[in-house]
Amino acid sequence: MDTQPRTTGPDLEGLRIDDSSRNNRRGRRTFRLVLFAALTVLIVVAAVLALRGRKPVVEVATARPSGEPGSATLLNASGYVTPRRRATVAAKITARVLDVLVDEGLEVAEGQVLARLDASDALRRLQAAQSARDATAAIIANLEVNLANAERELKRQQELEKAGFAAVQARETSQTAVDSLRAQIQAAREQVKAADAQIGVARQDVDNCTVRAPFAGVVVSKDAQVGEMVSPISAGGGFTRTGIATIVDMASLEIEVDVNESYIARVKPGQRVEAVLDAYPDWRIPSKVRTVIPTADRQKATVKVRISFDNLDPRILPDMGIQVAFLAEESAGGQPVSAPRALVPQAAVRDDGARKVVFVVREGRLERRAVTLGASRGTDVEIMAGVSQGETVLVRGPEDLRDGQRVKTK
Repeated sequence: MDTQPRTTGPDLEGLRIDDSSRNNRRGRRTFRLVLFAALTVLIVVAAVLALRGRKPVVEVATARPSGEPGSATLLNASGYVTPRRRATVAAKITARVLDVLVDEGLEVAEGQVLARLDASDALRRLQAAQSARDATAAIIANLEVNLANAERELKRQQELEKAGFAAVQARETSQTAVDSLRAQIQAAREQVKAADAQIGVARQDVDNCTVRAPFAGVVVSKDAQVGEMVSPISAGGGFTRTGIATIVDMASLEIEVDVNESYIARVKPGQRVEAVLDAYPDWRIPSKVRTVIPTADRQKATVKVRISFDNLDPRILPDMGIQVAFLAEESAGGQPVSAPRALVPQAAVRDDGARKVVFVVREGRLERRAVTLGASRGTDVEIMAGVSQGETVLVRGPEDLRDGQRVKTK
């Protein structure tokens, strides 16, 4: 018979975790992690494969002909389109604007009325001058009547003197009266001439109230409005205008560039020039050097060169920015210089270490080519070797492009 007493209380053996249950839970957790990792890898691989199969979209351009055979660029410069004839038309007098008959962009002929000013003061001065002239002319008529009477009196005195009935003194008095009247008439006539001159001045003042175009051109700026005061001088400070409108002779447009004095020897009058407007980078404008200004700017160490367009175009506007390339026909030895094979945008050229490369697009694939560059022509660059005219070159696209890669063009 068991004599040991039994202990009453909770059974601790029932709280112990079964090792088999613990192992099953750990296995399920591991399986879930492995499954999640496998799915992640599959998604990444699928994305990489999708991106690898996707064709990058690129922008292309066609290599253009380089221009005239045997021509080469000696020098590049930049400048602006400037007119030889530009005028800010101003009034010759100080007056208030009554009417402005032009606006920006309007073509005007030589002598066309641009504006009318208040002529009331000038008209009153004209009327006053005319009245003064008329008054002086009336005095002349009165003096001429008195002169006729004095001449008759002188004649009688001369006859009486011959007959011995009049003294010499009476005849001399009559002669003096005649001479005096004649002098007064002459003075009055001179006063009439002076009055006529004053009338001419007054009429000119009235005519100055009509502002006309000095030459044919296009109005590029309207500088005064109705009701404003205009003056040929800066009277009245900022409340007085000094101009009515600015006119440009579009037939006199040319190019003005600053050339470094170290290279000015390469520029000659009559030299062929190829110009490219910043607004139209794909448009090459044939031009030629008109003159080299015979002075230098000591601050900038440059010389101004003026270039004429072979043919003017409505797209060419004053103050447009422009790039020019001075061309040479022959080398220093008299032989034609090697001509570039094509022109491509400068954005198409990429750096590959010490070499310059261009991607040529052929049948939807990239072909990487090393090129030899010539001179720059505005936004383009000459290709001396590596690309021929008519081939399609890549201009913009991803940086990680490679030879043989398929691409899609815009």
